[in-house]
Amino acid sequence: MARREGEEAVSHGEHRPQTRELESPDFIRHGTPVFRQTNLALFAAGVATFGLLYCTQPLMPEFSKDYGVSAATASLSLSLTTGVLAFAMLFAGGVSDAWGRKSVMTLSLLSSAVLVLLTAMVPDWHMLLILRALLGLTLSGLPAVAMTYLSEEMHPESIGLGMGLYISGNAIGGMGGRLVAGVLTDFVGWRWGVAAVGMIGLVAGLLFWRSLPPSRHHVRQPLHPGQLLGRFALAFRDAGLPWLFAEGFLLLGAFVTVYNYIGYRLLAPPYSVSQAAVGGIFSVYLIGTFSSAWMGHLAGRLGRRKVLWTAFALMLLGVGLTMTQPLVLIVLGIVAVTFGFFGGHSIASSWVGRRAGSAKAQASSMYLFSYYMGSSIAGASGGLFYASHGWNGVALFVAALVLAGLLIAWRLYRLPPLPGPPSPGTEPPIPQ
Repeated sequence: MARREGEEAVSHGEHRPQTRELESPDFIRHGTPVFRQTNLALFAAGVATFGLLYCTQPLMPEFSKDYGVSAATASLSLSLTTGVLAFAMLFAGGVSDAWGRKSVMTLSLLSSAVLVLLTAMVPDWHMLLILRALLGLTLSGLPAVAMTYLSEEMHPESIGLGMGLYISGNAIGGMGGRLVAGVLTDFVGWRWGVAAVGMIGLVAGLLFWRSLPPSRHHVRQPLHPGQLLGRFALAFRDAGLPWLFAEGFLLLGAFVTVYNYIGYRLLAPPYSVSQAAVGGIFSVYLIGTFSSAWMGHLAGRLGRRKVLWTAFALMLLGVGLTMTQPLVLIVLGIVAVTFGFFGGHSIASSWVGRRAGSAKAQASSMYLFSYYMGSSIAGASGGLFYASHGWNGVALFVAALVLAGLLIAWRLYRLPPLPGPPSPGTEPPIPQ
């Protein structure tokens, strides 16, 4: 049986990990060389994963020209990948239970980089889509398993900062993949742009393989479908995990919807900004490299219950600012939405690992499944509101999502403590 991270009840819904685990010298703590080594590896993995995933987004008009496909068909180069990714992540955790965390993540990164390099060379549109679908399958071995690895290997006081730094890499990768592929397309063509992203992913995969410390707290378990379903069911028996899955859905759903449709408003009168200026909005992603680490660390010190709601409140304020007329306030609103999103995702994702016990891999997979389904469902639904009521319709739709997230965060604040006997010792409780 895999080692279970102990958490014991304390007052006001917070929990105390067992003293023997807090005193264990092999948990990774911030401020140590192994913490820096671990986060360098996972930061590189985050950059590679989201660069490989999103590099085709700015290239869709090029696909339409080269392959003679419509804009809707060209969008399959991204939506097909994310759709396969969401479902494949449900099983990636179980595979890592059997094969080991580091081996699955390393294979995921290297094989994904190779697929993107092949994508740069295929002459046929259908073959490109097949490779992009396979990319969703191979990429699934990184996000859910990385969350599980951090939950198992990091000391409870350091997991918030560790998760935040990993998500910072995600933010840079999401921006960098679009930027590198888009800029190189203007000079040397989209194939060279995609190939450059693939090479970056390959180098990051090798760096990850060399730098990430092996798991010390994971015990491999045979891959039995019945047991795997049982561990998924275990995640849903917890009073808090299903609500955290919902938070993932609402966080990315709201964030993607804002970015999907804000460009339409800014391109139209009275702003009529250039397409290049609209594309520059992606540079706001850099805020996520700070907010995810800072809010994650803050939650580790003050308690996740006390900090999560502030991320949704900040997003709600940002959505309200985008409904105003001055351009500077709209940009500030986008900044606030971005800051709150990355901070909220950092807190919620690390909290999943803390509550999941022996079902960490499955809980992480379910969180990310909900997270990416939020992007697919809410992101597409926002278009209906834009068609009928313009940007105000989109903003009200996003506000409803964020308000639901805020109410759930309040419910999580009032969540009863996990059952368990008081643990001996004098270690202070770790905020949850």
